[in-house]
Amino acid sequence: MTRAFLPDVLPHDVVMAVVDAGRRAPSAGNSQGFAFVVLEGADQTARYWDATLPDRASFGFPGLFDAPVLVLVLAHPQAYVDRYAEPDKASTGLGAGVDKWPVPYWTVDAAFAAMLIQLAAIDAGLGVLFFGPFEHEDEVLSVLGVPDGYDAIGTIALGRPDPARDTRAGTSATRPRRDRAEVIHWGRW
Repeated sequence: MTRAFLPDVLPHDVVMAVVDAGRRAPSAGNSQGFAFVVLEGADQTARYWDATLPDRASFGFPGLFDAPVLVLVLAHPQAYVDRYAEPDKASTGLGAGVDKWPVPYWTVDAAFAAMLIQLAAIDAGLGVLFFGPFEHEDEVLSVLGVPDGYDAIGTIALGRPDPARDTRAGTSATRPRRDRAEVIHWGRW
């Protein structure tokens, strides 16, 4: 994860290709209930930062503010309910409401889309950081004009890494990776 970016503008066609990778993510019932708000350039990204971190002076990773692109990943639960109310899916009962879903696939599918965007960015030689708007979700959605019914899953910062300023890893980076035997179970648990 990149925590300091060069402020260099990214070519729009590169940004389009990277974000378009997310559009091709798999989705339950091909509901495609995800969307992206792409903020390019300091003027647009500042609106996001003003909504989420109006006092940026004490933030531990100031190089993050130089990311030239932010992608807000959104999920639309009602798209899944509507899709599963259609005749070919109605027998599942999932079209009766979001509360009928044992797993919120709108979140799962939006997360798939976010991962595809990040992998496409890395393949394009860019740095990425995924983070959430947390308690500022409502303000971000409002500032960016997102219609009602969408949930902010997270934000992806995109840009060229600035290794001279990205010298401080997050505290989570010191946690060791779990051993394969703890994670992978062959045949049964």
